[in-house]
Amino acid sequence: MSAALRTPLCDILGIRHPIIQTAMGWVATPELTAATCNAGGIGFLACATLRPDEAERAMTRVKELTDQPFGVNFLMEQPGAAEIAEAIIRHGAKAASYSRSPSKAFVERFKAAGIVCIPTVGAARHAEKAVQLGADVIVCQGGEGGGHTGSVPTSLLLPQVLDTVDVPVVAAGGFHDGRGLAAALAYGAAGIAMGTRFLLTAESPVPHETLKRYLAASVTDTKISTAIDGLPHRVVVNEMLRRLESGTALGRLVRALQSGLAYRKMTGASIPVLLRAALTMQKNDRLTRTQALMQANSPILIRRAMVEGHPAEGVLPSGQVTGVIEDLPTCAALIARIVEEAERRLEALATRGTASAN
Repeated sequence: MSAALRTPLCDILGIRHPIIQTAMGWVATPELTAATCNAGGIGFLACATLRPDEAERAMTRVKELTDQPFGVNFLMEQPGAAEIAEAIIRHGAKAASYSRSPSKAFVERFKAAGIVCIPTVGAARHAEKAVQLGADVIVCQGGEGGGHTGSVPTSLLLPQVLDTVDVPVVAAGGFHDGRGLAAALAYGAAGIAMGTRFLLTAESPVPHETLKRYLAASVTDTKISTAIDGLPHRVVVNEMLRRLESGTALGRLVRALQSGLAYRKMTGASIPVLLRAALTMQKNDRLTRTQALMQANSPILIRRAMVEGHPAEGVLPSGQVTGVIEDLPTCAALIARIVEEAERRLEALATRGTASAN
């Protein structure tokens, strides 16, 4: 491997290639996570939609499938967050990722246990705050990225974040191949993080009918909408999104209450616990009451598409990059070709520079 591809991210996480598989809810299963780790990158297990006992079993399963470093993602305000945090430490995860409502106490607990803290941010000011709280690495996601995202493109956000913090920065939003990895390194990033590209792999648990919708989408078939849970969310445009966007305020409230009840059943959390979580999000993320009420929509509607296989009746989080993806390689094949292409691009640039000097 080219020396240029051996970045600080590789050294911090103990991985061969500077590639992160992000923790997509209902998608980043133990199987996908372990496949990424075995291929030389690092996979993050999605625990934001799991109960503590489910997260415990999922981490155990990852360790059965790989002996390589792995990461775990969760929300610090979700029901059972403290138990999941302790499980992350107990199972020896290499890293923990998080985004909204970071807790200084959780970060300090992780750092004391030697776990690398890797939050995802969508603004330079958020990166600065995350580092002040103890982040070891920053994942910087531009507006092209899927799921909850901002409006600033990666090409503009990445240099802002690099100029703001002095920890390794990983670029996310719009990456899917070796050219992207080479470009991110040229910016000064320590690697790339990808979600949609790993969603569309052989190890992805996403049902066939839902995968077909992703593969059929063009780069203009995704949009950022606030109709799902009140926050900017990039998804593939489908029947459900159109219904949500054309609905009335009363209809949105009814759906939020229905999702809240379904989320309570899914998590087993009591109403007081869910209310405390909503209040924490409302305070820390500066949400309105309506936005706080709508937070259960995302996991419930995403599950409908990603687990139950009904893409027209659920939500399809996706980066714009889905429009240029046409295949479902194994994680091993995907990472190998990304690394090979990045090496070729970097070598071509070096050769061009040498030729110009002569």
